[in-house]
Amino acid sequence: MNARLSVFLSTLRPALSVLVLLTLITGLAYPLAVTGLARLLWPEAAAGSLAPAQHGAGASLLIGQSFSDPGRFWSRPSVTAPVPYNGVASGGSNLGANAPALREAVAARVAALRTADPDNALPVPVDLVTASASGLDPDISLAAAHYQAGRIARARGVDRRSVDALIDAHARLPWLGFIGEPRVNVVLLNRALDGVR
Repeated sequence: MNARLSVFLSTLRPALSVLVLLTLITGLAYPLAVTGLARLLWPEAAAGSLAPAQHGAGASLLIGQSFSDPGRFWSRPSVTAPVPYNGVASGGSNLGANAPALREAVAARVAALRTADPDNALPVPVDLVTASASGLDPDISLAAAHYQAGRIARARGVDRRSVDALIDAHARLPWLGFIGEPRVNVVLLNRALDGVR
């Protein structure tokens, strides 16, 4: 019995030592090093890419926000539960293109856009009526932003050209000139609207 216990302890000691060492390296040293490097090289992104402080707190530029005021740009729909744009419940609806529930949801969204802007005869951009795979997309296409410009200009009593110019001024071009699509961040765009006269 003593010999077995001695063998067990001699095997257990190195295993526990390796467990403690790897826990300290992978659970403490590595995360601290990566976090410190991120804060040094990309301080804004490491802090959550929050909207500028002078505009108020609580809005990350990486997560969409819900807007329904006719004088604001509306975000891409979100299907996260239990509330839209819930970062903890990131995910899409997983409905197929022929699913009746998806067709009904898209039809309802198109109807809401047409009701909010009955004079707009342009085709509704797809990103205004379909959710992204994450349900958290903070950006909309330039077409989706320009589609809403007339409604926003009327609701705010401003010239549509100034709203269109604001969209173009906040446009983000594809990364490296060809990766992705031109887009605009809805949170930044709505905050910039407050300066339009």
